[in-house]
Amino acid sequence: MTRTDSKSFNRLLVLLAAGILLSSTALLQAQDYSSLGADSCLPCHGEGSPRPASAIFSTPHASRTDPDAPFSKLQCETCHGPGADHVYAQQRGQDQKPVYTFGTDAETPAADQNKVCLGCHESHGRLGWFGSAHETADVPCASCHQVHRARDRVFDALAQQQACFECHPKRRADTFKSSSHPLRLGNMSCSDCHDPHNGNNDFLLLKASVNETCYICHAEKRGPYLWEHAPVSEDCSLCHQPHGSNHRALLSRRPPLLCQQCHSPAGHPSTAYTSEQVSDNLSNRFLLGRACLNCHSQVHGSNHPSGATLHR
Repeated sequence: MTRTDSKSFNRLLVLLAAGILLSSTALLQAQDYSSLGADSCLPCHGEGSPRPASAIFSTPHASRTDPDAPFSKLQCETCHGPGADHVYAQQRGQDQKPVYTFGTDAETPAADQNKVCLGCHESHGRLGWFGSAHETADVPCASCHQVHRARDRVFDALAQQQACFECHPKRRADTFKSSSHPLRLGNMSCSDCHDPHNGNNDFLLLKASVNETCYICHAEKRGPYLWEHAPVSEDCSLCHQPHGSNHRALLSRRPPLLCQQCHSPAGHPSTAYTSEQVSDNLSNRFLLGRACLNCHSQVHGSNHPSGATLHR
C-alpha cells in the first residue's frame, strides 16, 4: 500500500469512527464539483464572451466575507449546481448545460430556479412570495433580476419599468397618457407602489390596501375628515386610474360623468349637458372647467363646519 493509499484508508477509518456515513451517491456528487471554482467558468464566461458573467465580481454575490453570499460557499456552483460535467463537455465541444440554468427560456423549471434563489433570499422578506401572482404564474426570479450585471436593472427606475412592461405592456401604454404618474420621467418606479415578491396584499401592493399605498405619497388625503366622501375613504381607484388616464388628475372619467355614476341628477342641475347647451351660463358652470368641482371643491373631504356638501 502506497503512502497516499494509506492516508486515504486512515481518513476513512476516522470518518467511520466519528459516525459519519458517506454514501456512494454523496461521494459521486462531491466529485462533480469543479476543483477550481469560478476559475473553471471564466475561460468561457469572461469579459467579451457570448455569455459574460465576470461582472458578478462587482456585486454582493461575489463577497467572500458575507457567509450568505454564493462566493463564500461554492462560488458559481452554489447556484448552478455541480459543474464539472458541464466544463468537461465544453472542453470536448459538446453542448451540455449546467445543472441549473436561469431565465425565462431556461430548461430548468421556474419553480426549481426560484428554489435556488430562495435558498438564500427567503429570509429577506420573501415569505410572501409563496402564493403570490408571480409565483403562481411560474415567473422565474431571473426573468426580472440580472445577477451577472454589475448593477441589477431593477435598482434603476427606468430599467425596472422596462422589466415590468415585458409582461405588462398595457401599463406601458398607460404611462404615456396625458395624465399619469411620473414613471416615464424616472421620478418613481413600479416598486414605489408594488412589491413583486409579496402576495399577502392585493395587486402585490406595498400596503394592505389601495388607499394605504396611495397615502405613502398623498398623506394629505388620509383624513380623518369631519365630512367624508364615501368613495374616497373606501378606495381611491373608484375615481382614479393609478397607471394613467386621458382625463386630468388620473380620473377614470371626466366630471360630471364621473360624479353621476353615484349621484342622481334629480333635484339638481347636474345632468350630462350637451354641446347645444354650452352657451347657457348655468350649463357652462356644470359642464366646463372643473364641472362639479367648480362648487364641490373639497371632494376628498372637508373639516369646515359648513362643509357637509364639500363646498368648503
